Amino acid sequence: MQNKKTRIFLTFWLVLALFFLDMSFLKAGPNAFKNHVAEDSTGEKTSNKTILFLGNSLTAGYGLAPRLAFPSLIQQKIDSVGWNFDVVNAGLSGETTSGGLRRIDWLLRNHIDVLVLELGGNDALRGIPPELTKKNLQGIIDKTREKYPDVKIVIAGMQAPPNLGENYTRRFRQMFPELAEENDAALIPFLLEGVGGVAELNLADRIHPNAQGHKIVAENVWSVLKPVLKSMR
Repeated sequence: MQNKKTRIFLTFWLVLALFFLDMSFLKAGPNAFKNHVAEDSTGEKTSNKTILFLGNSLTAGYGLAPRLAFPSLIQQKIDSVGWNFDVVNAGLSGETTSGGLRRIDWLLRNHIDVLVLELGGNDALRGIPPELTKKNLQGIIDKTREKYPDVKIVIAGMQAPPNLGENYTRRFRQMFPELAEENDAALIPFLLEGVGGVAELNLADRIHPNAQGHKIVAENVWSVLKPVLKSMR
């Protein structure tokens, strides 16, 4: 009887935890999945377009307040130029490309106009074959375009740790430009350019950017994303 009560108790809390996890995706980012109505320069009302950032702890802003993570900084840049786009931060710490592929259908229940795909880093840390990582990323792109054919895709390039060997790191690095070319997507060559390996721009773990590091990451993203958004106005 005691074991049965314990199982019921644990099941209750597991369901409750999963519920709040789902709710966190709905609330992710400063303007998560809302059909915001604004006014353009002529005074006419227009619905904002949605940018979905699908990523891991880098996108989630691990160790920082959400407002300091680069997706929120991108929202600030968008607002500063008066463009009607809302950022949704669907970053999840520890996420792999397999996890992203499982999550994407849930996220696509809400309309999106731009997908910024930042996944793969955790695959490399686990030594997952780049061919499988690429297959998963392609699956995410395919599912997104099947649901929303006009969606714009931006792929964030990453690099694998050198301890995995020259062959692995080369295959991993080449995967991102290959995906961008094959899918007519925009490419951020290396998300952590100017930040990776710089101690003062990262947290104590030397892996995740600190607030100053996220500002540089935001510039890396904005240099590629800004022309994409401009073309959609």
